[in-house]
Amino acid sequence: MDIPEKTVGKVIVLSISGRLNASVANDVERKLNSLISSDQVRLVMELGQLEYISSSGLRVLLAALKMVKKEGGDIRLASLQTYVKEVFDIAGFIPLFRIFDKEGDAVESFE
Repeated sequence: MDIPEKTVGKVIVLSISGRLNASVANDVERKLNSLISSDQVRLVMELGQLEYISSSGLRVLLAALKMVKKEGGDIRLASLQTYVKEVFDIAGFIPLFRIFDKEGDAVESFE
C-alpha cells in the first residue's frame, strides 16, 4: 500500500485511503514504526478517503499511539468519514485520539 506522506512544519501528515484491514495493516504499521523510530512523533492521520477500518487497523493505530506518547508525541486524526468515526466510537477509541474535522486544524493543534 502506498501511504502518501508530507511534512508541515514539525508535523508529519499521512493520508490513508480505501480500506485499512488485515491485508494492509502491516504496511501502515511498518510506515508508522519507521517514522517513530526516526523521532517523528507528531503525526496526523488524514483519513478523509478511508472507507473502512477493521480491528487490525485499529490495533495498528493504538500501538503507534502508545509508542508516540512514550516519546512525548501524539497522533491526531483528521477528516473521519461517518462510518469510520462510528467504528472508533464503538471500539471506545474516541477518548484516546484527538479528532479534527480538517487536516489543517489537526496540524495546527500541535503548535
